[in-house]
Parts: sequence; structure tokens; C-alpha cells
Amino acid sequence: MLKIIKRLPAGMVILAIVFVLIQVAAALYLPQVMVDIVNNGVMAGKVDFIRSRGFLMILLSVCSLAAAIFNTFIFSRLSYKLGSELRSDIFGKALSFSKAEFDKIGTASLITRNTNDVTQVQTLVEMGLKFLILSPCMLFGGIIMTGLLSPKLALVFLCAVPFLIVSYIIIYRFASPLFTKMQKLLDKMNLLFREGLTGARVIRAFCKEGSEYEKYRAVNREYTHASVTAGTIMSIFVPLITMLISLATVVITWIAGVSVSGGTMQIGAVMGAISYSGQILMGFGMLTAVILAIPRGQVSAKRINEVLDMPVSITDPAALPEAKTGLSASGPSLQSLQSLAGGGSSLAGAASLTFENVDFRYAGAERKTLEGIAFSVNPGQTLAIIGSTGEGKTTLVNLISRLYDVTGGGVKIGGTDVRAMKQSVLHDAISFSPQKSTLFFGTIRSNMLMGKPGATDDEIWAALDMAQATEFVRTLAQGLDSAVEKGGGDFSGGQKQRLCIARTLIKNAGVYVFDDSFSALDFKTDSLVRAAMKSKLQGAVTVIVAQRLSTVMDADLIAVLDGGKLAGLGTHEQLEKTNRVYGEIIASQVYKEEAV
Repeated sequence: MLKIIKRLPAGMVILAIVFVLIQVAAALYLPQVMVDIVNNGVMAGKVDFIRSRGFLMILLSVCSLAAAIFNTFIFSRLSYKLGSELRSDIFGKALSFSKAEFDKIGTASLITRNTNDVTQVQTLVEMGLKFLILSPCMLFGGIIMTGLLSPKLALVFLCAVPFLIVSYIIIYRFASPLFTKMQKLLDKMNLLFREGLTGARVIRAFCKEGSEYEKYRAVNREYTHASVTAGTIMSIFVPLITMLISLATVVITWIAGVSVSGGTMQIGAVMGAISYSGQILMGFGMLTAVILAIPRGQVSAKRINEVLDMPVSITDPAALPEAKTGLSASGPSLQSLQSLAGGGSSLAGAASLTFENVDFRYAGAERKTLEGIAFSVNPGQTLAIIGSTGEGKTTLVNLISRLYDVTGGGVKIGGTDVRAMKQSVLHDAISFSPQKSTLFFGTIRSNMLMGKPGATDDEIWAALDMAQATEFVRTLAQGLDSAVEKGGGDFSGGQKQRLCIARTLIKNAGVYVFDDSFSALDFKTDSLVRAAMKSKLQGAVTVIVAQRLSTVMDADLIAVLDGGKLAGLGTHEQLEKTNRVYGEIIASQVYKEEAV
């Protein structure tokens, strides 16, 4: 929590503290003025004295109010600005994560940490900055001021403090683990809710509405039980404070009554002590509010720091290769690696793609997902990757753009290991179409501009034409400015896939990766898209992951994966004759009439 508090600007915090002290000083001096009015004004019948002291009370009240308004404004501004910075930092850090970090934390948990956890910390900071200064001042200031009136009355309040401290320690000890459990259950609820929304059609198709509802309801019940238990434990603190302060007030009234009747104490001192008891009660109340927020806020702060402090497994190299490798200090510098769009430090252009004895194992996995993968693809060639489900095809292409890092061997572009390149240069070199068609909320134009910022309408239409998307886009009333709902929900699967292909094709890159990006297309559209791509990609490396033979047959090289290993590499004709695994794939997709 201290690490987060250090983000706050010291100057603003000090200014707010000054206003808090002004508020406290005015509030604590008010009962003293009242005591003076009663003892020296009312009892003596001095009207002018009462009037002058009355104006002083009004002035003190106005000063206390003004200071309270200013410190509340400053603390609120600081806390909400802190919340904004934390949300931005979490999102920025998440964007730097590789898939390994996403797999470790989980998307649902990241959402919870960026929303609920930040809100908890924001609330704690707002309350803590103000009340952790104000409440002790009111609490102990009230006791001290009461001591000036009568030491024995102040002693009554002092006796109550140790009981409150012990009570808080006991309550915190039992409540803190429950708040940790609540945040984890909240993560799980968000995950189940998100899965239920995104998979609604699948759930309905299998008539699993009831079971999914019960699954969510069970977690919700567990969360509710933990919340009620934690709330019950914490709620004990409030009536405990009220009871102790009420008992203290009763004892003070009894002691004061005896003292006044014995002539050892003036009536004004009694009234002042009772006024201070109200301020002491207020101090305890404000302290209680902070105390109740501390356990959950600390848990949330810890979860936020886990994200912000998480080491990123994929980073830029500390030292880039020298000129002999074809790279300058800021990235590739050879003319053959310059941008097709007219230069720059990207890898777009003629560059080979090489896998050198690549091994990969997921964290915690018992065996390697990929082992001993070795091949090279020259500029202008198309590599097709085929194999059964779960053989590591998507994992293989994820290694190209360093969504994961290899655990053995190396992946090279233009003769340079991708781990030796700046990530910005590497990602600029690759245009990627994911297995799951992903469109972003906005318009068709804004989605296309993600591939190539500043692209003209003619370039966008050319990319849409290559992806065979022109026909349905032109039928839309707004054309390129037609709305794209969240996740592209207003388009069919095939339309989303063609828009994603167009976004990939509009970018000038050295390597184009299509991860099963033609699966939702019919055979005719698939053929037309691949034919249109040839002129655009003739100088680049093209990698296509596919399941259909019709998609891979025309590739210059076909890599066959089996058991995470390279079972075959060659053209369709070569593999058809010599490779058993590829032959099985052909047999599973091509019907041959048995001889009669």
C-alpha cells in the first residue's frame, strides 16, 4: 500500500494536511470558547462578553467549514487521479504481457483488478488521507483539551482507548483472510459471467442454461457467505465503539455531577467535557471508517502490485546485434529489409523466415509442445502448416511474433534471431490474422486503419477487394464508416474473417501469418482470396495454418506436424507420395471410389 501512496504528489498532500489542521484547531477551540461564555458570561451576566465570544464561535465555525471543504476537495482529487493512473498503468502493463503472463493471471482477474480493486484502493486512499490525520487529531486532541478542563475526566476517555485497539487487532485478524477470499471469488464470478455471455449460443445449443446458472449461483453464494461473514465481523466494531463512548459519557456525567454538586468543578467545564466527548466519538467514528476499509484495501493494493510488479518474460534485448548481422542500433538497416512503403527501420520487405531446431514447452507442462522444428522459408514463398488438432500449429506461428519465446533453438527473420530485435521492429515486420476473428468496436475504417494508420480509402478498398469483402461492405449504408459492434457481433463469421484478412493484407510487412484464417470461408471464396493475395505478397514470406487440403495444396512448402514434431516438409506432390501422416490427412478429406 505504501508503494501506491508514494505516487501521490507531496505538495498537494501537505497543502491538504494544512487545511485539516486548521479544521481541527478551529473545532477543538470551539468548546473552550463555549466554556468561557458559560463561566464568565452567562454565570456573570455579561451580555457584551457573550456577544463578542459568540462572534468568535461563528468565525471559528466558518473557518472549520471552509478548511473541511478545501481538504475534502483536494483529497478527492488526489484519490481519483490516483485511481485513473492505476487503471492506465495496469492496462499499459497488460499490453506488454506475453501470452505466458495472460495465462498466469487470467483475463477475468485482470478486469477485476483494473476495476473493483482500483476502486477499493481509491476509496481507502481518499478516506485514509483525510481521516487518518483528522481522526487522531480529533480523538487525542479532544482528550487533551478535556484534560485541560479536568484531568480525571480525560482519564475516562484514555481508559477506553486500549480496549478499542485490542478489539481492532482481533477483528482485523479474522476479517483480512475473508477479504482475500472475496476478491478471488469475484475473479471467478467475472470469469463465469464472461464465459456465459460469450458462449451463450453454445450453452443454449446444448441446453446447459440450468447447469451454467447453478455453477455461477454456487460461486455467488460462496461470495455472499464470505461477504456476510466479513461484514458481520467488521460491523462488531461500530457498536463496540458506540458502547464504550456512551459508557465513558455516562461516567463523565456522573463524575462531573458529583464534582459540580461538591463545588469543585464549574458547570462550563462539564458542558465542555460533554462537547469534547462528541468530538472524541466523531474521531472514533472516522477512524472506524478507515479501519473497516483497510483490510479490503490492502488486499486490493497487493493484487494491483502483483500486476504492476510482474516481470515481463518477453523484453527487448539489452544489446542489439552489430552491423555484421545486418542490424543497426535501432533495428535492421540493410536495404533489402526496408519497408515496402518507402524505407524506415521495419523488416517489411525481402527477408527469410527460419526455424532452427525449435523446442517449446508451456509452463508446467509435462512434455514439449514442439520439438526439433527446423525449416527455412525464402522471400516470396508460402509455407502451409497442417496437422491434427493439438499438434502445435498455432503455438508454432505464435513463436514468430514472440507471443511466446522458444525454450530451445531459435526463430530468425532475415538471419536475425527474433529475440535480438526490438519488439516494435519485429511486430512491424509481421502482419497477423488470428485464429479467432477479432474486430474492435468502432467502424470498418477504424479497424482497417489498425493495420495501416493513414491508409487511404483506395488502399482500404483494395485490401477489402483482395479479401473478397468488397461486395458486402458496399451494401452497407455507411460503407467504410459502417459501425462495428463489440467483437464484430453485427457480422457473420465469414464476414468477420474476411475483414480480419483485409486488415492483415493492408499492412506492408515482411512476414504474413494467417492462423486458420480461412476456416469460415467457402471453397470458392477461399480460392479467390488466396489468388488475390499472390500479387500483394509476392516479395514476402507467407505462413498459412489450415486444416483443409484445398487451402494448402498450392503452397511452396507444406510443414506437417505430428506429435509436436516435424513429420514432413515439401510440396503437396512430394508429401503425397512419401509422407504417411500427410497421406492420412488426404485420405480423411478426399473420397476415393473403391474399385469394383
